[in-house]
Amino acid sequence: MVSPFYQGTMQYKDIAAGKQAFVFELDNVLYPEKDYLYQVYYLFAGFLEYTELLDAKVLVDLMVKTFEEEGRDKVFDKLQEKFKLDEKYRFNFHHLHKNAQLPLKLLLYHKMLQLMQEIVVDRKKIFIVTNGDPETQLNKLKQVEWHGLEKYLICYFADEIAPKPEPDIMLKLIGEHQLQRRDMVMIGTADADERCAQAAGIDFLLTEDILLT
Repeated sequence: MVSPFYQGTMQYKDIAAGKQAFVFELDNVLYPEKDYLYQVYYLFAGFLEYTELLDAKVLVDLMVKTFEEEGRDKVFDKLQEKFKLDEKYRFNFHHLHKNAQLPLKLLLYHKMLQLMQEIVVDRKKIFIVTNGDPETQLNKLKQVEWHGLEKYLICYFADEIAPKPEPDIMLKLIGEHQLQRRDMVMIGTADADERCAQAAGIDFLLTEDILLT
């Protein structure tokens, strides 16, 4: 359940009491997802510049603008419409999302890095439970600059069972690690995260309550 305790800005000392396990979503919780997507767009634009002799900067600008105004699902369609791209490039676009080797590492939000470091020092558990295509999410995880935290992380891909807000993945986590619900807190942004926490019977904390501290 969402506890009334978790209101306003929070730091580790405010949420640690009685908690033994912290569950994070990945995108826009630990790092800004656009940092991944924009690098994918940059790589795809470079590919199209080579194969179709198009201006990479113009392509990137259109993809970023479409993402910001209409969402990620419209990006390729808008590009295809504007430049009459062959449908075969849709496969390349989606394949790149799953396998891109990024020019730059993905950087954690500073507040989240601090929080996770404090959790590790306090010898408590950190889980990442993420929605989305498992192959894509794993590729993101591999390219985050974890500052040595990676060996303390236990990751679950919700889509392998049922995406959040369905609580199945949380129930699996609880069972496999023999956790008590009262000892856990989920940290996320999406409505799906909050409803998943409610359904699983654990406390929920908004990412913004940490990032805006």
